[in-house]
Amino acid sequence: MDLGLANSAPRTDAPTSATATGARPSSPKPPGGPATAIRRKAASDLKEKAANVRSTSTRASGAGGSSATMLKLYTDESPGLKVDPFVVMVLSVGFIISVVGLHVLAKITKRFSG
Repeated sequence: MDLGLANSAPRTDAPTSATATGARPSSPKPPGGPATAIRRKAASDLKEKAANVRSTSTRASGAGGSSATMLKLYTDESPGLKVDPFVVMVLSVGFIISVVGLHVLAKITKRFSG
């Protein structure tokens, strides 16, 4: 059973510019480098995007948002300003007192000016 392989000549490719000039062909890129960093960044962005997909149903996401988002607010990995709850309470009460004081001050100045 002859498949015609015995008489066929070996396949030759056209010489590339590196082999035609006698120069050594370029070696493969070393591992790492900017291309690898870009691929890793793209892969992590894709993974992060898949993790941040929000549910469209209100039942799945809960009344105030997804539980993963709510829990992220109370972890050390959450981005943004870290403020103690006591500081927030003091600033809130101080703001309320200042608004009430300005209202009282406006009433007093209106009574004495008129």
